[in-house]
Amino acid sequence: MDIKKEALALHESVRGKIEITPRVNVSNSKDLSLAYTPGVAEPCLEIQKDVNLSYVYTRRHNLVAVITDGTAVLGLGDIGPEAGMPVMEGKCVLFKAFGEVDAFPLCLKTKDADEIVRTIALLSGSFGGINLEDISSPRCFEIETRLKAILDIPVFHDDQHGTAIVVFAALINALKLAKKDLNNIKVVINGAGAAGLSIANFLLDSGVKDMLVCDRQGILCSDDVNLNKFQKLVAKKTNPLLQKGMLRDAFRGADVFIGVSGPNCVTKEMVQSMNMLPIVFSLANPVPEISREDALASGAYVVGTGSSKNPNQINNALVFPGLFRGALDVRASDINTAMMLAASKAIASMVSPKDLVCDYIIPYAYDKKVHQAVAEAVKTAAINSGVARI
Repeated sequence: MDIKKEALALHESVRGKIEITPRVNVSNSKDLSLAYTPGVAEPCLEIQKDVNLSYVYTRRHNLVAVITDGTAVLGLGDIGPEAGMPVMEGKCVLFKAFGEVDAFPLCLKTKDADEIVRTIALLSGSFGGINLEDISSPRCFEIETRLKAILDIPVFHDDQHGTAIVVFAALINALKLAKKDLNNIKVVINGAGAAGLSIANFLLDSGVKDMLVCDRQGILCSDDVNLNKFQKLVAKKTNPLLQKGMLRDAFRGADVFIGVSGPNCVTKEMVQSMNMLPIVFSLANPVPEISREDALASGAYVVGTGSSKNPNQINNALVFPGLFRGALDVRASDINTAMMLAASKAIASMVSPKDLVCDYIIPYAYDKKVHQAVAEAVKTAAINSGVARI
């Protein structure tokens, strides 16, 4: 049985990958009186006096909403909210398994940004954090920005920032092997959607100075009337001289390629045109921009992909469980850049110098020690950056 048939069989047999389990007994009259009426009125009244006590008397302190509108699910595109539910349940499983975070999937039947923002805002009092997932670009940028402005709990779009965090973690270790400095490399990113633009901004914040971002039409230029406002902002920062050209032109003399785009858009010749000891992260799934085998045959020094079948799977499952664990533990009001940088460095640090080789630059997502390290680093960064509330 192949993986597709096995996955269908699993989902049919379990009929949902998560369930709600009570944390108190209700086996007699006393139990019922304490957990429900009349005893439950007491925590209600205390929360009425101070809404912050909702974190003390309810599960809110450990509960994250995983929210999608089903418009950008995995590599499947706009398949609708119901069809996105298996992915959201899967995220919730990883939250619990790797971070001991309770997560609940919410799939919204609207593509209207105003409706999504209002719905999440109305629901936010039930949760300690919001994880946005699989919402198409550019609406995802607007939705996250607006929610962060009006909510006092962490709002995190995993397709943007989770991907950026794990890519930077992998890059930290790849650069160690290639003996290259972050401030002196040329980076090319292909894909100008949620992941690509977030990676670009995050790497610029981290110290990269020379970068070009491409989409299907070639190198992003701020004078292109077809770009959305988020793409134009990145184009101004990465291409101030308005360099024109296609992806193959951007590749010349590059040290790092990061692909978050589509299948088979990178040729062997492009990789051969890069600098010595090139780093290639071809992350498109299920078919990458260039196969690992072709990239290595073309001279790539370190290759990462989005597939678990290959070494160096660059997977944002390494990020969000520990990131939210740390944020929830200090009741952070936000997940900021300092916390995200701390997460990247924590992930990278979990590959020891003696273990660091070209086929092992990033730890495995199922290693719980990684998620614990991320949580601790994020907690410290939240405290130091002033967003921790306990």
